[in-house]
Amino acid sequence: MTNSVEEIQFLDGPQSRLQDLKVTIRTVLDFIKGFRTLHFAGPCVTVFGSARFPETHPHYHKAREIGARIAKLGFTVMTGGGPGIMEAANRGAKDVGGRSVGCNIELPFEQVENPYLDKWVKIKYFFVRKTLLIKYSYAFVVMPGGFGTLDELFESLTLIQCDKIKNFPIVIFDKAFHKNLIEYIEDMKNAGTISPEDLNLILVTDDVEECVNHIKKSIEQFGLQYEKRFKPLGWLFENEDKN
Repeated sequence: MTNSVEEIQFLDGPQSRLQDLKVTIRTVLDFIKGFRTLHFAGPCVTVFGSARFPETHPHYHKAREIGARIAKLGFTVMTGGGPGIMEAANRGAKDVGGRSVGCNIELPFEQVENPYLDKWVKIKYFFVRKTLLIKYSYAFVVMPGGFGTLDELFESLTLIQCDKIKNFPIVIFDKAFHKNLIEYIEDMKNAGTISPEDLNLILVTDDVEECVNHIKKSIEQFGLQYEKRFKPLGWLFENEDKN
């Protein structure tokens, strides 16, 4: 059974108890695989964005610059591990000798890991992937993207709004591209479906310097220690550099 057919069946109402158990086990294995791969990635900043922008596009260049600046702060740059914006951010980290990791997704049309990753993990389920991208990150940069990028943005905002994660900085980059999105968020505030203070959860900017300084300033309030907190355990066959 292909991944897409299996997932459609899973989301199509109740299944047999055995089938639901199989999915549960696969989900747990997905999480374990992600935990083992990313446990020693260090404090990360996740960059979200479209896989469709080529190397020649201005958005690619900006994402590469942002990736480099984030790495210079001492963070590991984390992305979805694919091409486009994701590749650019990972590439920027490697440009300056920083650390770069990816959390890729299994798709019917194969999404190949970009070549600028120190380590990566390929995940079967989208919700597991989103959890991992958020779990290891202390800030989020949202570059131009599509449905998936918006999904990741609002997932992060919802978790912060509901006090499920700390008020880590979220930067929406490129005012022109996100103009309608920001207006819609303003409409939600005016309609009372979100609180006025919820707008303080995001910074919208076109300036790389402002983006990086906002992350640096916001992170300092948590007293983040850049050194690694854990050491590999040999009896678990753990290796910091193992993909």
